[in-house]
Amino acid sequence: MRVLLIGANGYLGRFVADRLLADPAVQLTVLGRGDDADVRFDLASGSPGALTRFLDAVHPGVVVNCAGATRGGARELTRHNTVAVATVCEALRRSGCGARLVQLGCGAEYGPSQPGSSTAEDAVPRPGGPYGVSKLAATELVLGSGLDAVVLRVFSPAGPGTPAGSPLGRLAEAMRRAMQSGDGELKLGGLGAQRDFIDVRDVARAVHAASLSAAQGVINIGSGRAVRLRDAASVLARVAGYGGALHELDGPPGPLRASIGHPRTDPDHVAPVAYPYPDGCGSWQQADVRTARDRLGWRPRINLEESLADIWMEAACRI
Repeated sequence: MRVLLIGANGYLGRFVADRLLADPAVQLTVLGRGDDADVRFDLASGSPGALTRFLDAVHPGVVVNCAGATRGGARELTRHNTVAVATVCEALRRSGCGARLVQLGCGAEYGPSQPGSSTAEDAVPRPGGPYGVSKLAATELVLGSGLDAVVLRVFSPAGPGTPAGSPLGRLAEAMRRAMQSGDGELKLGGLGAQRDFIDVRDVARAVHAASLSAAQGVINIGSGRAVRLRDAASVLARVAGYGGALHELDGPPGPLRASIGHPRTDPDHVAPVAYPYPDGCGSWQQADVRTARDRLGWRPRINLEESLADIWMEAACRI
């Protein structure tokens, strides 16, 4: 099976590449903006015609798109998450390769959920921020393209390589600094949110399964269990061997509320904090993952403690 992978240098893309390379039946070609890509191409600025010519030359059976942006303004997010996907869809429509498209979406497309509920694929998406809007627009382009395509809506990825700017990344960095300085207490905020964390290696397994399947439409990829960030902080402290006290600064949204990993400041000069849920997902998200089980034969294998241990191992190397 010849697979074209777009975005192999990204957080998720690196693990997807590893998973695909481990399959001896897969012949992998990487397309991206970096020098180490087999073919250099910028989806946000390149033309569909140029990409079509490449598809016709390589003739992949599957195209996996892991490319995109998670940070930036609305214009940048739209370019990298929506315009880029429009380019892929148009190129595939023009090409004679007939490739299947596996697009990585995200749980932020759904927006806030009712606490205690599990979000299934038939839920009406109501993204609460520009990132979720740009990814939802990309999903709609894929679903309306007429291509043989599936969108995997990945909830909150965790594990090795977790970006330092993510909630778990900031949490690990704050704990690392506390241990390095011998601080016996760690003051953290933003721990009230509950998220469905899924290990990046399980995400890669889902992409591999989707590449081999005939499933179409949207499929949720998550653990099926919401975890409060304060509970994740307690697990991380145990994994790290941090014996200090964890003090939570959570409270109603307001100007005195501190965020995870915010530098310690004088009590009279606490920095203001932006919107309490910057991912636009509110206080709760939990995926209904039955479709992934039924249509992909996929279940998560790696628990959150193992994911956190890997996050901590990388953070500890900076001590």
